[in-house]
Amino acid sequence: MSLKVTIEGQGSFEIAKECVKKVIYKTDIPQDSNARTKDVGSTLEISGKILTATDGDPFDSTRQMGLWSMVPAENSACYRKVTVEIIQAGIVERKYYFPNAFVVNYDEDYGDTDGVGTFKLTIKQKKDKISGITIEGGYPATA
Repeated sequence: MSLKVTIEGQGSFEIAKECVKKVIYKTDIPQDSNARTKDVGSTLEISGKILTATDGDPFDSTRQMGLWSMVPAENSACYRKVTVEIIQAGIVERKYYFPNAFVVNYDEDYGDTDGVGTFKLTIKQKKDKISGITIEGGYPATA
């Protein structure tokens, strides 16, 4: 299985496939509701390993996530287009597209026993643009 994450906008980047280990999609519905509500949100949690760039390559995709997480809300660059593709045996099992995503939380964790850091990026779609989210799947992956 391959997990491909692309983030487009000011400073576009793709998180290296070797780094991404888990993706969770959530539809956020208020818990205190007795009926379906208009106040629905969507969240993506992306987690994995922090692998340092090697062979003199200065680009580190996980570092780019940390930089994005620090962009203030007043700056329009805090909103980015995020595409997550879950590819299994050459088939796109799921493709999530958030056209106006922003970072809710970003964590990096390092320990002296594993020798590898981990990250967890939590993003949400801007609520007034929730209808822009697309969820696709069930077609051949392109190379």
